[in-house]
Amino acid sequence: MSSTLLSDPFGRDINYLRLSVTDRCNLRCTYCMAEDMTFLPKQQILSLEELRDMATAFVNLGVRKIRLTGGEPLIRRDILKLVDALASLSGLDELTMTTNGVMLPSMAQPLKDAGMSRVNISIDSLKPERFKQLTRVGNLSEVVAGIHAAAAVGFDRVKLNAVILAGFNDDEVLDLARFAVDQGMDISFIEEMPLGEISSHQRVNTQVTSQHIREQLEAEFSLVDSTETTGGPSRYVQVANSASKIGFISPMSNNFCESCNRVRLTAEGRLLLCLGNEHSADLREIIRGYPGDIARLQAAILKAIESKPERHYFDPEQVDIVRFMNMTGG
Repeated sequence: MSSTLLSDPFGRDINYLRLSVTDRCNLRCTYCMAEDMTFLPKQQILSLEELRDMATAFVNLGVRKIRLTGGEPLIRRDILKLVDALASLSGLDELTMTTNGVMLPSMAQPLKDAGMSRVNISIDSLKPERFKQLTRVGNLSEVVAGIHAAAAVGFDRVKLNAVILAGFNDDEVLDLARFAVDQGMDISFIEEMPLGEISSHQRVNTQVTSQHIREQLEAEFSLVDSTETTGGPSRYVQVANSASKIGFISPMSNNFCESCNRVRLTAEGRLLLCLGNEHSADLREIIRGYPGDIARLQAAILKAIESKPERHYFDPEQVDIVRFMNMTGG
């Protein structure tokens, strides 16, 4: 029997919310945002109290996993207060976060103490100059220090994420996998998605399929297909003779929509029903028009889920979704 009241028109139970706390970031990754970004005015961003009430409404409806995203969630002022509040929600099984890792050396232990279960850390290159090129401003050593800090404090699991781009970092697939396995961590390789207009490259020229990545990995690792899931879109394989799993997130080459169990809430309170469609609902209007009215908010969420589309249709040659990934919420 389903434990959630959120079931979409295609019979999929929605039990996972990706909750963006900011559209701002301390990096400028080329595939995620334009070099010269205009960010949302602060008054349009949900307050910590509004984010807590949003999460409460979703958990009341059966959401069991919340992932905090951005932008970079750790730059949000008083983020630890929100983590503590969400970790205390009755019925929430898991609270996780996706971060670029830059601030983890000082934040990993406080996050763990506040109730964070797991963290995913984005790292697209192990070469300092290339890392800076991909992130425009990033320092690789800071991220590596963040990864080590996360490992040291004893999160349930630390997973690495890498977006692979032909001609940029596709020659580092094995190095990134070795790094994860050596650390005893999991890693997911992600196909680039056509979200937002960018000028750094033509996405049709940088596509690398999950199958091609797997073929590279099989030259060195023995991979065993796994049915294990962390509730997200990764399809995992176990690396033989290790504690590590390798995941493949394949929005372009291997549509995973039939098992979609998630929705996204942007930092300005827009409920995105599909990563690759513009179907959405303005929940900020509800929460600010009727503050504290969780029942009304839940009714709006239930109504919105009725419009969740069956699948996305990404085309690397054209941008149908004009919002950038930092606006979408990780």
